[in-house]
Amino acid sequence: MLSAVHKRVSSLLSQQRILGGAAVLALTQLGASLAGLLRDRVLAQTFPGLDTVDVYIAAFRPSDLLFQMCIMAGFSVALVPFLAQYKAQDDQQQMNRLLSSVVAVAALVFGVLALVFAAFFPQIAPALTRFTGDSLQLYIQFGRIALLTNFLFVFGNAFGQYLITVQRYWVYGITPILYTLGTILGTLYLTPLYGQFGPIYGTLCGAIAYVLLRFLGVLATGFRPRSILWHPDLPTMGRLMLPRMVALGALQLELLLFDTVASGLEAGSVTVNAYARNFQSVVVGIAGIALAQSAFSLLSQAASQKEFHRFWIYLRKGVLILLILTIPGAACLAALAPVAAWLVHLQHVLPVFTVCLALYALSIPFESINHLLLRSFYALKHTVTPAFFSIFNGVAAIAIAALLAPHYGVYSLALGFTAGQIVELIGLSVFLPGRVRKLECDERVASSA
Repeated sequence: MLSAVHKRVSSLLSQQRILGGAAVLALTQLGASLAGLLRDRVLAQTFPGLDTVDVYIAAFRPSDLLFQMCIMAGFSVALVPFLAQYKAQDDQQQMNRLLSSVVAVAALVFGVLALVFAAFFPQIAPALTRFTGDSLQLYIQFGRIALLTNFLFVFGNAFGQYLITVQRYWVYGITPILYTLGTILGTLYLTPLYGQFGPIYGTLCGAIAYVLLRFLGVLATGFRPRSILWHPDLPTMGRLMLPRMVALGALQLELLLFDTVASGLEAGSVTVNAYARNFQSVVVGIAGIALAQSAFSLLSQAASQKEFHRFWIYLRKGVLILLILTIPGAACLAALAPVAAWLVHLQHVLPVFTVCLALYALSIPFESINHLLLRSFYALKHTVTPAFFSIFNGVAAIAIAALLAPHYGVYSLALGFTAGQIVELIGLSVFLPGRVRKLECDERVASSA
């Protein structure tokens, strides 16, 4: 009896099932989130005026914008479905060739753009932030190092998509923890040597560890690099990524403009908003992102094999689990605001931080389900509709934040963010069933021909 129960539990928690994969990702995401909170606390304690922390956070936004638009647009929507298609066919050679080609092209494209951006960053930076004087110069120097960090992420994130496809989540989940530990150790041990550059040097070292471990991980699962620049799937992937490129650009522009608004408010507003959002992302990461990533390969394989009944089973199960987890999680997070402020050393701005955190907590169920719905569309190799509503999300968030900022200050950012997530959820929920019905109809027509 006990043996049967043990086998049943082991089966449910297998990395090859939604719940098992989600459990692994949730556990590692919790570790990454705790490491992130420790990083935030160490940064705030090391630089108590928060000026340096404001610059550190804001300096990554331009590089992240470039990386998300040019690289993650393709990785997040196209790479897993195409790799999953070859996995379903048990074609390891094509998986090797596709990943090698994608890495080579992505590194070439981002490398050239990053060099150009770094060269002209002193001229661009004043338009991206309201920092002046020494803070602006530090912002420029940090921004250039952030470009190098994101260049390393080209490799790390490509390898991560492969690990998701083959459902090997431990390495995928552990590497973000190592990356964050790099920032923590840099802040603690490099700051005495390099001053304000200690944290960002540590971040760069963490990125190197992130890439190396993921590379070893994909080698262990059977990947073998190939000297190849072109693959026949690249044109189709390019078409799929264009809508997502615009959508991710809108998201990163939203974050960039949030920092622009916050940098014009009281000192520390960028940090308060970012730290409140970081706490919100803990719950979203543990529940929404973990489950969506776990389901992505299964949804993609079901879609590629035209098994839409199985597709809907995975999706409905995922939404139900998310509702059960995120609604209580949001309430608990809002109630624990004093503890959260203590963890990141923001007790001196507790009233403001508490309200920001509560407003961000409202968005948790909506954003979590959005992650699953987005990947459901991507599994169907359709990116236009999710791109449209992601852009609509960003536009709504920015418009509401800008409109309310003169009256509600930093609170306007959380209000705008939550409103944008609600808008996106409504749109995706309405249009996904129609997309699946169209594919089912096409499949019936093809079968009867």
